Amino acid sequence: MRRGTFSRTTLCLYLLTATLVAAPAWAQPPGGRGIFGDWQVRIPFGERQMDVILSFAPAGQGNWAGQWISAWGMNELKDIRFSDGNLRFVHVARFGDDEFTSTFSGEIDGDRLTGVLSSEQGESDVVGRRSPRISPAVGRWQMKFTLGDREVTTLLVVTPDGEGRLGAQWESEWGEHEISDFTVQRRTIRFRRKSTIQDRQWESTFEGTLEGNALTGTIKSEMGEIEVRGARLGAAAIGTWHLDVAGEWGTVKQRLVVHPDLSALYGTLPVKRVELKDGKLTFGMIVPFGDQEFTMDFAGKIDDTKLTGEMTTSMGSQKVSGVKVVRLRQRPGSM
Repeated sequence: MRRGTFSRTTLCLYLLTATLVAAPAWAQPPGGRGIFGDWQVRIPFGERQMDVILSFAPAGQGNWAGQWISAWGMNELKDIRFSDGNLRFVHVARFGDDEFTSTFSGEIDGDRLTGVLSSEQGESDVVGRRSPRISPAVGRWQMKFTLGDREVTTLLVVTPDGEGRLGAQWESEWGEHEISDFTVQRRTIRFRRKSTIQDRQWESTFEGTLEGNALTGTIKSEMGEIEVRGARLGAAAIGTWHLDVAGEWGTVKQRLVVHPDLSALYGTLPVKRVELKDGKLTFGMIVPFGDQEFTMDFAGKIDDTKLTGEMTTSMGSQKVSGVKVVRLRQRPGSM
């Protein structure tokens, strides 16, 4: 593979037809219905397929807000109507001084979306599925507790296997630890731990409660009970960010979603891992294009709910600024 420099036309074509990586097999399907959440949608685009994320959230008074998200950028959907499984919305895309309007009409059946996108250029069949959710237990948890007059810090790493089962590792500079019977029920985490320090072995159990980016619980063993306080590492970065990306073609909207395991999606482009240290956030993407590779690297900083930085590519750099989306915990059916 070699890394290439692309013309503006070639880059635009790539961004419009970039393939969306499927959601991880270990992500958990949501239990809700309706249109709430993200949908991975595929639309014919000439001889290619254009992959898009449609994102919907309650907007109050029975209304919905929505975005059309691609590698090219993010646009707000207009005139969203959803009733009895039938969905309709208007999408307006702008490229420079040009504007293109299309109308979607279709239906939702469980976690499947089908319909037709109509515009002056004709009609395209649309097929989509609801994006799975990642368990909030997934991630790296810094666990602290007190033994005598000494405070101990360890690491609980929660990961899934290829079939969706969650497991964990307890990483400590003191001894070796094996976790079994790891379960998550609603906000409660439970597991068993077998510990070996020098020649001594003993077993313990843990039960704790998830509260956002905090995990508190109790370790119980023959030696008694120990209260544990846990904090999710990288919490400041995790969540949904709405970005303004300013370049030579003007300013476009984009979305960055950082998952609890610090993997991410920039638009529809996958990011393997986001790094966050002392408020500085970095990530990179290597995107294959034929027999070449196109690189995108971001470096910036987080200040509370604001993100600023710069995206660098082989074609130059773009200034990026954004804010974290904070949504009310409102169930779609409660309006």
